Amino acid sequence: MINGEKMFENMNENEAREEILKATEEYVKKYHKSIEPYQSGARVPYAGRFYDEKEVVNLVDSALEFWLTSGRYTREFEKSFGEKLGVKYVSLVNSGSSANLLAFATLTSPLLKERQIKRGDEVITVAAGFPTTVAPIVNYGAVPVFVDVTIPQYNIDVTKLEDALSDKTKAVMIAHTLGNPFDLKAVCDFCKKHGLWLIEDNCDALGSKYDIDGEMKFTGTIGDIGTSSFYPPHHMTMGEGGAVYTNNPLLNKIAKSVRDWGRDCSCPSGVDNSCGHRYDGQYGLLPAGYDHKYVYSHFGYNLKATDMQAAIGCAQLEKLDGFTRARQEHFKVLYDGLKDMEDKIILPEKCPSSDPSWFGFMMTVREGISRNKAVQYIEQSGVQTRMLFAGNLLRHPCFDDLRDTDAYRVVGELKETDRIMNDTFWIGLGPVMDEDRLNRMIEVVRKGITEA
Repeated sequence: MINGEKMFENMNENEAREEILKATEEYVKKYHKSIEPYQSGARVPYAGRFYDEKEVVNLVDSALEFWLTSGRYTREFEKSFGEKLGVKYVSLVNSGSSANLLAFATLTSPLLKERQIKRGDEVITVAAGFPTTVAPIVNYGAVPVFVDVTIPQYNIDVTKLEDALSDKTKAVMIAHTLGNPFDLKAVCDFCKKHGLWLIEDNCDALGSKYDIDGEMKFTGTIGDIGTSSFYPPHHMTMGEGGAVYTNNPLLNKIAKSVRDWGRDCSCPSGVDNSCGHRYDGQYGLLPAGYDHKYVYSHFGYNLKATDMQAAIGCAQLEKLDGFTRARQEHFKVLYDGLKDMEDKIILPEKCPSSDPSWFGFMMTVREGISRNKAVQYIEQSGVQTRMLFAGNLLRHPCFDDLRDTDAYRVVGELKETDRIMNDTFWIGLGPVMDEDRLNRMIEVVRKGITEA
């Protein structure tokens, strides 16, 4: 075994660090591969990590620094992510679910005065999606108002928005489904007309764009506040991680407070008294001069990510444009390979005025074809599938205690939502796919649908 002290005895700390990082780079190049050559019959997962030596070098660099909470890589990521999306303020958090929680909690702040979302206020959303879009609404005692979606875009049916409106409506909180933007013009116009907040759950759509007022903008940046997830299958990854972003300085101030335990103080981790007024303020009913570091203006949480996660994110962010191109190219391959099956399946359709960065390739089987039989065949043949998450969230056990109460409201019958629950599934198309894997998926899906 090499003695560490002898190995580095003629180096200073920076030289030793560079030696470790250089060795790390060579190690990853030799032993890590994001995409292994496809072996016939091997399982094709719907998603996976795509990375190279840069992510691991950043991770080791952060580990050597051993600043375990948010630090310099966090600051670098928040700055670079904001510049990439063209948004002023970014708060890195520990997951996409936390991002949705933080975004909604931000809108419950008393600092928003008459626009504050309070218990009993209504928030328009959909049931065809992931539960963490809805969970914050329920957890804060607001009332989710569910409207139907459309097929084959799988996003909110904007013709139902006015029907969902009441004098209690305060916000719209919905996701861009599997990378396909919802009709942002219609939703934004509706929110502006009625003075409502718009939370864009962008966790499955990072890199997607929408033409709003003649300018292509990234989804997540068009509403009042947006969220992202950096879980491994998503458009970029930190392992775990998420972000909340906005152009509104007041919303940013609130979000930072709620993310950081609810503190009124805005000093970053490890920094004290940056404002010079730590001990001379008067807050609430506290004694004059109470330590501002421990004054709480909100009921908050610790939702911060670690600097090691942020270090990976900084490297992944540089690859985002390439990830987007790969997803769009793979979508086209799958679409072209299944287009002649349209008598048996409904293929996905992008929202007009949008440029999606697809997260998955959605299919809905037509009448007479069993989705379950098709999916079982596809899975048994080694191709991983996924449902559109909850399908219809209202039919899940988490709603058992709320059913037939005034804790939520439904507009219409959610017919398309139920159809998605019964007849829809999707397969992956991320950067970890290659020509052989895509062709294998097409082959298996075609046979599975035909035999179902």
